[in-house]
Amino acid sequence: MKHNNSRFYKVLCVLLAIGLCASLTACHIRYMDAPSPLSSFAPSEPQDISYQEKLNEIVAYLNQYYVDGYSTEELGDYLAEAAIAATGDRWSYYISADEYNAYLESNANAYVGIGVTIQLTNEDDPGFTIVSVTHNSPAEAAGLQNEDMIVAVEGESAAELGMTETQHRVRGEAGTDVTITIRRGGKDFDVTITRQEIKVDVVVYELLDNNVGYIKINNFDTRSSSDAIAAIEDLMGQGADRLVFDVRFNPGGMKHELVKLLDYLLPEGPLFRSVDYKGDEEVDTSDASYLDIPMAVLINDDSYSAAEFFAAALQEYEAGVVVGTQTCGKANYQQTFRLSDGSAIAISTGHYQTPKGVTLAGVGVTPDVIVEVGEETYMDLYYEKIAHEDDEQLQAAIAALGK
Repeated sequence: MKHNNSRFYKVLCVLLAIGLCASLTACHIRYMDAPSPLSSFAPSEPQDISYQEKLNEIVAYLNQYYVDGYSTEELGDYLAEAAIAATGDRWSYYISADEYNAYLESNANAYVGIGVTIQLTNEDDPGFTIVSVTHNSPAEAAGLQNEDMIVAVEGESAAELGMTETQHRVRGEAGTDVTITIRRGGKDFDVTITRQEIKVDVVVYELLDNNVGYIKINNFDTRSSSDAIAAIEDLMGQGADRLVFDVRFNPGGMKHELVKLLDYLLPEGPLFRSVDYKGDEEVDTSDASYLDIPMAVLINDDSYSAAEFFAAALQEYEAGVVVGTQTCGKANYQQTFRLSDGSAIAISTGHYQTPKGVTLAGVGVTPDVIVEVGEETYMDLYYEKIAHEDDEQLQAAIAALGK
């Protein structure tokens, strides 16, 4: 249900002249506290009440007195976000009903759209710059290029829509068309593109010089383990005798995907330990089969969760040298619960540990070989603007593997 407008306004402050000396005092314009018809919510003395009673009291006053109206749907979203934030856990979060499908698509490493990644390059830009075009995507077929700027979607200004809404408008149902306005070289033109399902390249790999296999794992969500194992076997078939795994900027993902890949790589023993909210411990283990080949792992400040534990496991088994910078230190795992209105909450329901039972909470993984990079280089690495030969961290990992 919606009440008229949804914006709250700041209370006005005025300067009121008082006293014979004409001194000025700042104050708020307000009415004197008046008797409330909501008498059940107006005790004469402060009382200890539950958060539910307090919320009911606030909503009752809003409904009775608030002058400009408000959206109860937005109120519900804000209250849900506040409830999760009140835990103090930075890893738990709220997902609105409008965002839930995109959340599922992200976990599945697939979505319906045109196949571009966009960013806001400058605050005063009239749109969003394309920083990558997915191979074999509708965007590539339509001739879109890196550095093109999306300035409008179906005639509506991208700047006014904002990043999230622009992405939402570009996406849609498979087989439907979307018209976007592109700015290239100072000129604008329209392109109509048919949306289709786009599978995200969760694993990208190539054979580098001196038989070094390079494998970049973008996340540990759906298909990550099977794609990584397929990449390893393909590279070894091409002659790779050393491997570098790149999990820089990897936000983590699903435990079973992580464990499947670690089981393929590591010998018999514990791989991952978790303790849930009831205190129950679970230990995932590896069989005796493993990959006997020199390995290295690239990490940085934005290696999270499963990416950290991937590096930690190889480090603890002395199966791989870890190169880069300290990871973030995430040690809570989350479960997602769907709510009645179609929204959802992802809340921490347990802690996890390395194979040796070490927590990474607030600490992260310390590289065996520390290689710092400047802020500009860091962002260039994120947007994949640096060639492998100029990537100091990658070159340090290759050097650590020896000849």
